This record gives sequence, C-alpha cells and structure tokens, in this order.
Amino acid sequence: MTRYIREYEAQVSSAPEEGADMCLASRPKYPPRKAGRSKLTEAVCAEIEYWLSENAKRRRERSKITRIHRADFPQMKYLEELKREELPLEGQMILPEVETLDFIKEGRSIVMYGNPGTGKAHTAIGLGIKACLEGYSVFFTSVPHLLTMIREAKTEKTLRNLEIKFERYDLVICDELGYVDFVKESAEMLFNHLSLRTGKKSTIITTNLPFTRWEEVLKDKVLCSALVDRLCHKSYLVNMTGTSYRIKETRKIINNK
Repeated sequence: MTRYIREYEAQVSSAPEEGADMCLASRPKYPPRKAGRSKLTEAVCAEIEYWLSENAKRRRERSKITRIHRADFPQMKYLEELKREELPLEGQMILPEVETLDFIKEGRSIVMYGNPGTGKAHTAIGLGIKACLEGYSVFFTSVPHLLTMIREAKTEKTLRNLEIKFERYDLVICDELGYVDFVKESAEMLFNHLSLRTGKKSTIITTNLPFTRWEEVLKDKVLCSALVDRLCHKSYLVNMTGTSYRIKETRKIINNK
C-alpha cells in the first residue's frame, strides 16, 4: 500500500494530460487513457483515497482522546448529561452562550460561585470536554492541587517551565477555590499563576464562596482585591447558588417510599 500511495501522490501532482485527474474522485472522470505500468488504475486510486480518508479520521479521533487524557479530568461529565432545568437560574441562562465556546476564542473567563452540588463542576468539565473535542488544549486542576504543583516546581527549579505550560493552555479549569484556607505564600502563588492568563486566555473558576468572602480564605485583603479584579475582567460571573442535586435526589427517594 505504501508503494501505491507514493505512486498516487506522484500522479495527483502531475499535469492533467498525464492522466492524474482521473484519480480524483471529486473531479469529472476523463476517458480511459493508455498508461504505463507505473500508472495506477482508477479503482486503485479510489481505494487509496478511501484509505487516506479513513486514516485521517482515525488520527483526528486519537487526537481528541489524547487531548481529553492530557486535560486530566477527574471524571467524564458531558454537557448533554446536565439536567439544565435543575441548574440555578443564572446557570440556565448563561449555558447556551458559553457552550458555543466563543469565550475561549475571545480569551474570556468564567467564575461560577455558589454552594456545593449545584452543577458548577459538571458544567466546567462539560465545557472542558467539548473544548477538547473541538481542538482546544485544556487543563483541569483543583486549586489545592495547583498550589502543590507550584510548590514542587519551585523546589525542583522548574517553575518557569510550569508557568509557560500553564500560560499556553487554551482553557484552564480551576476547581474548588475556597475549600481550603491559604497562607500568604499560597495566595501569592495563586495570584501570580492566574495573572499569567488574565486578558489573554480563558480560565474557569468554581468556588463555594461569593467574592465578598474570598478574603476569608486568602487572608490578605489587598491581594484578594487584586485577584478578584483580575478574574472579573472580561469574565462571566455566574451565581450558582441553589439546592444541591444530592439533596434533591435524597428527597425524591424519601418521597417515593
């Protein structure tokens, strides 16, 4: 097959009078012409075109799988699986706009805040998976894990490499901001890292705290104000406060008994 493909590529790059056009399925077929032994038949050309097309499809599918694997999602949650009618109102309203992924093209960010169990992580992961499928590079991390990565990179003197990699992703998802209190050094590391993407690349932040309470975990009023200011720039701010899915499911089980 490899030898035939080389001959095929040589034919399609030659002039029509050489008889190459008869190999292109998308063009009108020319009357049969006498060809030397090195010329491929139309049937062979069609078979090669099909093989190349299928091979290209397989490569594209492998690329999608690779992007999803490298994104390091904690679980596979798709937008199609969301019970949209049970999302908090602002989540229902903003989803049709952000699922177009135009926010990635525009370098805009999304901050979803509200109590646990209202669909923040599911929405974020669903957008991330869709972005992978559409060719974007994505990275998922919890905020505590990101801080661990930064500390390890500082110790190993590879921090600049981590920053460059972090800055280049088309979309970064930082989950669980606010679940763990920060010391001043951690707050500074988070601020510096997120600042690399501000106004240039998209970041999705999920947090259980409204902005007015971020100072409780960041422990630095000035740094907290600066971080909020940067994250709010060109961002979608989505209030996801509502009744937890898990509580709803528990109530349904109790009511059905």
